Amino acid sequence: MTQTINKAKLYAQILNPASRANPYPLYAQLRETPVSRQEDGTYVVSTYKEISALLHDPRISSDERKSTHGAGSLVASAKLAPEGQESHPPFIFLDPPEHDRLRRLVMHQFTPERIEGMRPQVVQLVNRLLEEQSDRAQLDIVDHLAYPLPVTVICHLLGVPREDEPRFHAWATILARGLDPAQSMTEEEIQQAGQAVAQLGEYMDGLIAERREHPRDDLLSGLAVGSDPAGQMSERDLVVTMMLLLIAGHETTVNLITNGMLTLLRYPEHLARLREQPEYVIDVIEELLRFEPPVHFRTRTTLTDIDIAGVTIPKGATVALMLASGSRDPARFDHPDIFDPIRPDNEHFGFGGGIHFCVGAPLARVEAQEALRIMARRLKNPRLVTDPPPYRENASLRGPKHLLVAFDALEP
Repeated sequence: MTQTINKAKLYAQILNPASRANPYPLYAQLRETPVSRQEDGTYVVSTYKEISALLHDPRISSDERKSTHGAGSLVASAKLAPEGQESHPPFIFLDPPEHDRLRRLVMHQFTPERIEGMRPQVVQLVNRLLEEQSDRAQLDIVDHLAYPLPVTVICHLLGVPREDEPRFHAWATILARGLDPAQSMTEEEIQQAGQAVAQLGEYMDGLIAERREHPRDDLLSGLAVGSDPAGQMSERDLVVTMMLLLIAGHETTVNLITNGMLTLLRYPEHLARLREQPEYVIDVIEELLRFEPPVHFRTRTTLTDIDIAGVTIPKGATVALMLASGSRDPARFDHPDIFDPIRPDNEHFGFGGGIHFCVGAPLARVEAQEALRIMARRLKNPRLVTDPPPYRENASLRGPKHLLVAFDALEP
């Protein structure tokens, strides 16, 4: 009986900030029961096979408004809708066919040519951010590089004027908290988030009108005035899509870069190899997405009863897909707790899976590849100041709040 009670409390322990530095032993305990009902009524799925099956199951929904449990991220709920308006979720919180239509419109603008064309700017920006810290004995990977890099890049991609980037940075920081279904917010924080939504919506309305009058070669112009055969987005869909791309692309890439540098400093042999073999960064990033992913879990809602792994998950239940746990499942990966960039068949859940596979994955890969490759080459004798570093409260979008790294010099 005691073991059963403890199992039912594992999800709560994972959500506890005290577990943030190393949740992996808790994931291992979860995997002993692939599908388990927790004390709060959430069904937690922790093994690779079962997670993969549910990611591709049309009987499970991303629309949290369909949940009878009431859980869900604030970004997908009415709490972050402007006052007096109904909830209008971004497409990642919708189901087919509306999800598919809106996603297709975004993907037609998120072309490989456009994303790869950002690489020279990413290289230039990483070098500039490092050089700004060249006269110091240490830098904070989060504040000095991992945060400003993706904000600047996504603003350029969307077509946000450079002088407005600080405003977007502030909005993204406030709203990112609402992407975590487990994140609690005070009434004051909810009010601040609501104000950020209203301000961001008003700003985007003006920018959309300007782009329709004077289109440019950016993603916003393409969505606002494009001649896509699938049609055009409504004004509200366009605003919430821009909001999603700003927040989600910003927050997850921060974690990928920061977790990546932390892991390389813990595994100096791989850092040394990356320094000597820059092309090694491709394998490094893919293993990081498995080993220390930027997104640890996402929640879904069952549209009907689902039988899986000997458990019946009832209709309307909240289901937590523990992506990071599945990517360390020993039934799928050999020696999963070892960081091994050359492991074969590395089909991880770092960018999710199924119809909701991360739209921004190609851009995140470009940013993380160049950030880690350049830091490995230019930081002389880098070393962690504190290990483990302090972590942010967010359990789903897990990453260090700060990552202080000492170094001897900045190589040319």
